[in-house]
Amino acid sequence: MADYSDKGLWHSTYGPYRPSPPLTGSIEADVAIVGGGFTGMATAYYLLKAEPSLKVVVLESEVVGYGASGRNGSFAMTVVGLGLDVLVKLKGRERALAAHRYMERAVDTVGELVAEEGLDCDYARPGFLRMATTPAYERRIRREIELAHSLGIDGIEWLDGDAARERVHSERYRGAWWEPRTALVNPLKLVREMKRVATGLGAIVHEGTPVGSIERPDRFRLSVPGGSVDAERLVLATNAYSHLLPPLRGKQIPAWTYVIATEPLSPERLEPIGWAGREGVEDARNLIHYYRLTPDNRLLMGGGPVGLGFGRDMDRDSNPAAWAHLEEHVRSLFPSLAGARITDRWGGPFSVTSDLTPAIGRLGDSRAVYSVGCIGHGVSMTHLNGQTIRDLVLERRTELTEHFFVDRRVIPWPPEPLRLGVSVALRGILGLEDRFHER
Repeated sequence: MADYSDKGLWHSTYGPYRPSPPLTGSIEADVAIVGGGFTGMATAYYLLKAEPSLKVVVLESEVVGYGASGRNGSFAMTVVGLGLDVLVKLKGRERALAAHRYMERAVDTVGELVAEEGLDCDYARPGFLRMATTPAYERRIRREIELAHSLGIDGIEWLDGDAARERVHSERYRGAWWEPRTALVNPLKLVREMKRVATGLGAIVHEGTPVGSIERPDRFRLSVPGGSVDAERLVLATNAYSHLLPPLRGKQIPAWTYVIATEPLSPERLEPIGWAGREGVEDARNLIHYYRLTPDNRLLMGGGPVGLGFGRDMDRDSNPAAWAHLEEHVRSLFPSLAGARITDRWGGPFSVTSDLTPAIGRLGDSRAVYSVGCIGHGVSMTHLNGQTIRDLVLERRTELTEHFFVDRRVIPWPPEPLRLGVSVALRGILGLEDRFHER
């Protein structure tokens, strides 16, 4: 068994895991799914719940949960892209509201799955705080709350500085967006629990099985090192790795988020912070910081500097400067944690479309479906996406398939080296605005 402990806290603390064997030989399937993350597992699960007679095969190049699904910050939340205000500017009020409603349903879907299937994934629903740390960020959050209310969104309110600090204490907090509809999970446990229930329904999962090529004659033929799969229908659940597949090359690019986790914190270290509600927390930056307490009282913090790749390069998981930035930010927010040992440092890719909006669609005909663009908020989204993809694969016209995320025109990213230049410029603009707000 390969050691993936360098991929972060969720991997290093998971315990023994025995992957499903790689595919050897040639097999046939009704549906082949490429990618063993949240999207792939949710799609397999919902397909087999709807049509138990289907033969569904999932092909994962590494292990289930290797990519973003096993390396994220663990928030199941309603955010899309860079937030509601940016989405209104990009897509208009009607679509921004539709996206928020989709994400509300997505958060609820995760909770329903956990309850219905008894998923052992440290699920909790403590709610979400977006903390304002400067006057400019306070104005930004207040405007976004007003925007949400003007769209008819409820369940979001402003907490003043005293109320925010009563929940989580830092002298830097000036107030907060409070939204109860957010859950926290152990994401690696969640995706592997979804593997368990999907295989219990009949899904066949092959790990250590990278797909080398996909041909489209009458059926899809997926070539892998040990054999091949011939399938009637195809789902590309590859998200941040999608640019490695020619049909999806321009639809998204990978970006990297970086995360650290402390040792388990003593009651004495935590006492000055409070945090009795154990809420998930973000700040109001473009290049956000996100953080939470784990069940064993570690502080997990991610975000800040964003990594970018070039071409097919996916070797961007390490970033000492980003980790140093996060460690300094922990100390600046919570002085009582100065000296707490950092046990885990990691990075992971997430999928970014050019308009910062998710996209689900069909590639050429109804037999091939893809999903990209979670923009770092895929824990909840991907599970509802599994239902949407199910309906597309089964050629059902439903409320989900009519959503504007589906079959929309995705403006392609330009080819390299222009792609890198555009993404670096976008990152620079977002960072400059953050510095302006923090000056």
